[in-house]
Amino acid sequence: MEAPPAVGVVTWGSTPAGGAGPDQRTAEPTRRRIRVGRSDLVVSVGCLALAVTVLSGQWRNTHSGYLIKSGQDQTMWEWFFAVTAHSVAHLENPLGTNLQNFPAGVNMMANTAMFGVGVPLTPVTLLFGPTVTFVLVLTLGLASTAIAWYWLFSRELVRSRLAAAIGGVFCGFAPAMISHANAHPNFVLLVLLPVIALLLIRIARRAAATDPDPDPADDTGASSTKTKPRRRVRDAVALGLLVATQIALGEEPLLIFALAFGLFAVVYYLHTPRTGWRVLRAVTPTVALAAVITLMLTEIPLWWQFFGPQSYRSIDHGPMGNDLKAIVQFPSESLGGLFAPGQYVAINDTEQNAYFGWPLLLLLIVTVALLWRDRVVRSAAAVIVVFGVLSLGAVAMLGKQSTGIELPWQWAEKIPLLNTVLETRLTMAAIPAIAAVLALATQRALTWWRRSPVDWRPLAWFAAMALALVPLAPTILPVIERAPTPEFFADGTVRQYVSRGSVVLVPPPRPPEAQALRWQADADFDFPLAGGYFVGPTGANKKGIYGPDFRPTTALLVRAQDTGGVPTIDAETRAQALDDLRFWEADVVVLPATKNSEVLRTTMTQLLGFAPRQVDDVWLWDVRPLR
Repeated sequence: MEAPPAVGVVTWGSTPAGGAGPDQRTAEPTRRRIRVGRSDLVVSVGCLALAVTVLSGQWRNTHSGYLIKSGQDQTMWEWFFAVTAHSVAHLENPLGTNLQNFPAGVNMMANTAMFGVGVPLTPVTLLFGPTVTFVLVLTLGLASTAIAWYWLFSRELVRSRLAAAIGGVFCGFAPAMISHANAHPNFVLLVLLPVIALLLIRIARRAAATDPDPDPADDTGASSTKTKPRRRVRDAVALGLLVATQIALGEEPLLIFALAFGLFAVVYYLHTPRTGWRVLRAVTPTVALAAVITLMLTEIPLWWQFFGPQSYRSIDHGPMGNDLKAIVQFPSESLGGLFAPGQYVAINDTEQNAYFGWPLLLLLIVTVALLWRDRVVRSAAAVIVVFGVLSLGAVAMLGKQSTGIELPWQWAEKIPLLNTVLETRLTMAAIPAIAAVLALATQRALTWWRRSPVDWRPLAWFAAMALALVPLAPTILPVIERAPTPEFFADGTVRQYVSRGSVVLVPPPRPPEAQALRWQADADFDFPLAGGYFVGPTGANKKGIYGPDFRPTTALLVRAQDTGGVPTIDAETRAQALDDLRFWEADVVVLPATKNSEVLRTTMTQLLGFAPRQVDDVWLWDVRPLR
């Protein structure tokens, strides 16, 4: 079963989907118009409507709605957008801040703050609040990612807009994308990755179509040679700008994409190594120049990220591989997960990266076998298998039980940069590869249909694809009502008690309990917070951890809240509490309504030796005299 000649393109050395011959490609006009047809508009509107539907619960309540499955990540991301807007509005350096984790602060560049959208959307954040920015980025991320992959597939892979739309929608609304839409906009707004791929594909195609030994007497060849450096610089500038912008949106998705695209290219050119070598030689100068441009544009932010204040060397996530059961089960936020849920084996609700479902896997196995002669299919299959295996982690798990089978990740995770990646996320490299296989097979089915309307194979393909994809159709992400901000912060009373120091909550905010970040944003950042939810360094080796190092007083207060009992307070404990308050440069200690608040009030009173005052809806201890 050989693919039609015009289908295939990432076929970087063959005739593109539009049917232009080699001479036409070589003499590609410099003035190219982007043509948007009716099908493009229909697909774009459909993708946007689907994205709005998935996030409709949050859109209906941007004041107090909260995506419950985000854990504390929505709070963290809203804080990122809010503090970025605050920094821009006050002409402050957005790369770092001491508004949480006071006085050490937070390295924002090392915390995926997404300056690529946080800065330009500053007016939206200031006018409508960080929740609107958060849900807007998620919505546009889902829709634009789907549209961008559709554009690539429709221009470079298949003739049929329907086939391209199926691939694009799968890329934008795959289970992993919906899972991350609960909390991780940096893994949802991936629109630039297919644009980068499109540019690289066209650069490679031109290189593959170029005669390695042009005739000097040929005017056309000479003209092409003269314009080549100019085109190379233009391509390098475009590529450098795209990569630099993607760094400002998310570095981890860029790293995964680069590895997957590189593997795809290697497998693709295994069949024609001479062409592959020619393409590599032609592309390398362009990519090298693009790398220089990218570095020039991102030099300061990257220095700040890796060497600036509160930077860290690496972060140890612990085992974060996909369970083997996750690959064959349906995601929780899907029709299949609603009617046929399996054992819960995900790391958490925001990391259901491998839930493709057994029907889709079965369909892929059969389709790849039937289309194996297609180079794009073989390359896509290699990406699916390699990154699928890597995503399983160092040891294969089945139903949360170790199988004892050691896997390649145990060596890969020792490589710098890779050791910061959650291995479960490597499955996301398979999403566009799966989409390409689906698009090519759909194109083949439509070709059969045009040749013979009574051919049974197109009907069989669409029926099988429906059985595989309908269970993965996303449901509306669940939203709850979040607790209101205490009046003490909302009405600005806190300003009366803060001079140059911090506010210490009882207990201080930390990754499992980070709602105080929202209170700080609602108070227009009039005070810094001790503690918080971020990634920062710990110890002499500057290893990254989530949240600050636990001070003794933090540990004491958390234990009191969790157990519901007042711990033993002695002179040493009181002295340590004073040391911690001085470390935090505390102005005021605040206890809002919370779990076991009476126990916490008694504990804090015994630590400080004096009773609190009730102001608005909080208890507070003014500790400025103790500094």
